[in-house]
Amino acid sequence: MPETIGLDTGRAPAVAQDAPTTGATIELESLTKHYPGSREPAVDSVNMEIKAGELVVFVGPSGCGKSTTLKMINRLIEPTGGRIRIGGEDVTHMDPVKLRRKVGYAIQASGLFPHMTVAQNIALVPRMIGWSKQRIRARVEEMLDLVGLDPGEFHGRYPRQLSGGQQQRVGVARALAADPPVLLMDEPFGAVDPITRDHLQDELIRLQHELHKTIVFVTHDFDEAIKLGDRIAVLRERSHIAQFDTPEAILTNPADDFVSGFVGAGAALKRLNLTRVRDVEITDYPTVTVDDPLQDIFNRLRSSGTNEILLLDKRGRPYKWLRRGDLMRARGSLARAGTLVHDTVTRDATLRDALEAVLTDNAGRVAVTGRRGEYTGVVDMETLMNSVHELLEADRLDAMEHQHELEEARAQQTRHDQEGAEGGESRA
Repeated sequence: MPETIGLDTGRAPAVAQDAPTTGATIELESLTKHYPGSREPAVDSVNMEIKAGELVVFVGPSGCGKSTTLKMINRLIEPTGGRIRIGGEDVTHMDPVKLRRKVGYAIQASGLFPHMTVAQNIALVPRMIGWSKQRIRARVEEMLDLVGLDPGEFHGRYPRQLSGGQQQRVGVARALAADPPVLLMDEPFGAVDPITRDHLQDELIRLQHELHKTIVFVTHDFDEAIKLGDRIAVLRERSHIAQFDTPEAILTNPADDFVSGFVGAGAALKRLNLTRVRDVEITDYPTVTVDDPLQDIFNRLRSSGTNEILLLDKRGRPYKWLRRGDLMRARGSLARAGTLVHDTVTRDATLRDALEAVLTDNAGRVAVTGRRGEYTGVVDMETLMNSVHELLEADRLDAMEHQHELEEARAQQTRHDQEGAEGGESRA
């Protein structure tokens, strides 16, 4: 049997109790944007308080004003009314250039300067605010390592030499380089493929566990909002707040039909986005590396008691699943033997990500990897389906409890009406 290497329960809080919060509060007071010539304001008197170290997601239909609201926080768009406070300081009339140097900003297309290397892009703001060359050099290496890119490999590359996912990682590194307390993210992962997007979301979750910044994130994807947000602000037209609450509360108790429309069908399955891979049982499968002799690999598989073994590449990353028949047909070479590992998940991936990976791979399990893609374990279909059944059962019990409360309320109202009628008759 595979060996259990970790089991945790419950969703991690926005800020670990034993870790310092480096973020700052954000307060929006009657924040308004009215463009000349428009009858209605684009953003109409938004009031909101975002806690230090919290990741808040703005989600809403296209044109509702969510990006405009975000851009007013760092004054890329100037408000026409209201106030903005960051860390208790009124920044409504601060020099906008100075303000933006204190607020990280990441956008969909990464916004990297094509004529600058990766290192130069990341160093941009620290250089502008007067950091020393030595401090900047150390910070660039630190930030590349933080976003999972090898400093030696990526330091001197230009944006055109990076994949879309790598560009987004560098964009996040640049936004965080000067250690701002606030990070604004405007649909930062919207232009990459779904698998890369999942991994970038996982990286952001991991980064937030380490850094505890205050992050405001804009998306039109409700599933992304559930996965990332400590709280979600569901916005109507003109950024009117339909509901501002935790993902759990919005899924289980949407405020009205508008919010229910965002939740959509299958709320129980959407709740798989609330549970991380690290919250369930991760098992350790037998592994070998591409440098191991074929006979050693065969002996390892035979002694493992399993039907397959995981082949790791030279960097310890999942490469191929090997079965007994694959090894018998290998004829001295693993080049054409086995099945390539098409997808992996990190510990910060959601159970929904893991379930999709398992179903896509059609193999009954998915490999779990660390920040540099190294193998750390496996999650199997049985574990995932048990979690689905638990969520469905919890939903069933919640529905029964809600129905009971409705029936009790109706009964109380009926008794109240009857008592009122009887009192009226006695007075008559």
